[in-house]
Amino acid sequence: MAEPRILKAPVGDVRRGLTIDTPTGPFTLIERDGAIVGAHWLGEGGQDETPLLVEAARQVAAYFDDPGAGFDLPLRIEASPAQQAACAAMQAIPLGETRTYGTLAKALGVSAQAMGQLCGGNPIPLIVPCHRVLGAGGRLTGYSGGAGVETKLALLRHEGGGGFLI
Repeated sequence: MAEPRILKAPVGDVRRGLTIDTPTGPFTLIERDGAIVGAHWLGEGGQDETPLLVEAARQVAAYFDDPGAGFDLPLRIEASPAQQAACAAMQAIPLGETRTYGTLAKALGVSAQAMGQLCGGNPIPLIVPCHRVLGAGGRLTGYSGGAGVETKLALLRHEGGGGFLI
């Protein structure tokens, strides 16, 4: 039987996480080298209280108090050029508005299905607002965060986007 290989992260490749409670469930922010590189609703992360993670947590809490608060954080999308372009397109969607996968796909020169995969691969959901991307005709489609489509709908209602006001 072969010895197990232990893979070590490169020096300087230290990720730190901070999990906070939000109205949509436990939300983890991930930092590496002075930038937010990830976020998720998986309920696992850490309690690293670096200055950046504490500020990011403050901004997430402020967003849930008032979605107009917005986010002003250093982000780094550690992904393919296509994923980076998709994230930039999602970040350009104004608060309270939505776009369709098809509209963004056309702008990026990819298929709507590819755009759906790119949205699903967003490493920093909520802060990079993939929840503002809808299916054809404004259909509410999948969401990889939290409770899936229910979380997407809750975020859209919170923002008053896409006619999802309560």
